[in-house]
Amino acid sequence: MSRRSSAATDTHVDGRGSSKNDLGSVVPCGDPNGPAPQDRVELKKKVTLLRGISIITGTIIGAGIFISPKGILKHSGSVGMSLVIWCACGVLSLFGALSYAELGTCIKKSGGHYTYILEAFGPQMAFMRVWVDLIAIRPAATAVISLAYGQYILEPIFTPCGVPELAVKLVTCVGITAVMYLNSMSVTWTSRIQIFLTFSKLIAISCIIVPGMYQLFKGETQNFENSFKVDSVQLSSLPLAFYSGMYAYAGWFYLNFVIEEVDNPERTVPLAICISMAIVTIGYVLTNVAYYTVMTADELLASDAVAVTFAEKLMGKFSLAVPVFVAFSCLGSMNGGLFAVSRSFYVASREGHLPEILSMIHVRRHTPLPAVIILYPLTILILFLGDIYSLLNFMSFLRWLFIGITVVGLIYLRYTRPKMHRPFKVPLFIPAVFSFTCFFMVFLSLYSDPVNTGIGLAITLTGIPAYYIFIVFNKRPRWFEKLSDSISRSLQIILEVVPPEH
Repeated sequence: MSRRSSAATDTHVDGRGSSKNDLGSVVPCGDPNGPAPQDRVELKKKVTLLRGISIITGTIIGAGIFISPKGILKHSGSVGMSLVIWCACGVLSLFGALSYAELGTCIKKSGGHYTYILEAFGPQMAFMRVWVDLIAIRPAATAVISLAYGQYILEPIFTPCGVPELAVKLVTCVGITAVMYLNSMSVTWTSRIQIFLTFSKLIAISCIIVPGMYQLFKGETQNFENSFKVDSVQLSSLPLAFYSGMYAYAGWFYLNFVIEEVDNPERTVPLAICISMAIVTIGYVLTNVAYYTVMTADELLASDAVAVTFAEKLMGKFSLAVPVFVAFSCLGSMNGGLFAVSRSFYVASREGHLPEILSMIHVRRHTPLPAVIILYPLTILILFLGDIYSLLNFMSFLRWLFIGITVVGLIYLRYTRPKMHRPFKVPLFIPAVFSFTCFFMVFLSLYSDPVNTGIGLAITLTGIPAYYIFIVFNKRPRWFEKLSDSISRSLQIILEVVPPEH
């Protein structure tokens, strides 16, 4: 994986001052002492503050807040305690986001978790992170959120009958394909669509918050009586409630995956993170207050789709629009997640940890086309054949394990590289508290579900032999090298991609 193919490196300069590679693709060189040409092949800095906010907010707010906030209520034991946990998880997520803001402003390379683990702990652990991301976590996560999109976009059409499973999977395929195509064709339009979808889901939340607050101000407060029932709170279940809450807030780290495309990252990244976390936390808490204003705790626990039940009780026929809003919310999470994660594969390829083709850019679209579409075949395969939810069960703890390791890396870099330029610096207790929370959730997973988490850990450990086979061992047969170069050249021609100009 780490060898550079000749298709990526063999170039010569023609009489017009342009370089031409073996594929015949003309790449403008320009005067090395003059200004950079406008059409040079590279990822452009097109992520502004508004686009950064839309990436974070639009990716965090998925289907969870509309479908199943009952997990926190179930494990917290009371309405009041559930609201406290929603607020606490928002603060903890802000701690994590601020830690990542420091990492993103002092290490100005895209790639998120992968890049920071590489800087702090070296290539082997970084490879293990991107290996698990590529073969299991991201395809499964994309398939699950896509299935929620397919389910809810068809809900109004098949009401009151159930939606056929095959129809859901076919529509899901269409949604995945559309998002992959959009991310392959244009960074600008991907960002614009993300902004639109973010505003759509904020409107959806507002459609719950506004009527809920209206009912509250009318005096509908009976569901908040005795909100903190001490006898109903089980301390042993509270960690599970925090686990559900932190999962609902997951996504605050995605802007760090595209740091190289952020305009003025030293200002944009911290500002986008703080604004986004404030929007999400306030929106989540007020949405839950609105739910409790209209529904009792028992009604909420009995509902499979809380937002739909809320709308049916309060909005009448307008309730049919709620599943459409949920579908848009899922689509926004799909789009933002793919936009960010593809950059992780792009950077890992650039570092020699994934095939060279994944670090190439489309000659006209200036998008990392191969890194975007690499997830497509495996995602579709898992969608139709895999046990997605079981896969997510034993992989969910890995997310927090590696995020915890990343934040510990921030503390480690404070001591090993004290002179590193840090435009944005957080108090040390913030990463310390957050990393402790991550590891606590990891150990909780090992305790509550040792079988599935053990399987997830085993899959992670496959990254060790993979690292030595694909990265360390480089004495490959000559026929293998020729075949690899031939495949790389063919893919370059088909996808019209070339290495970026630096």
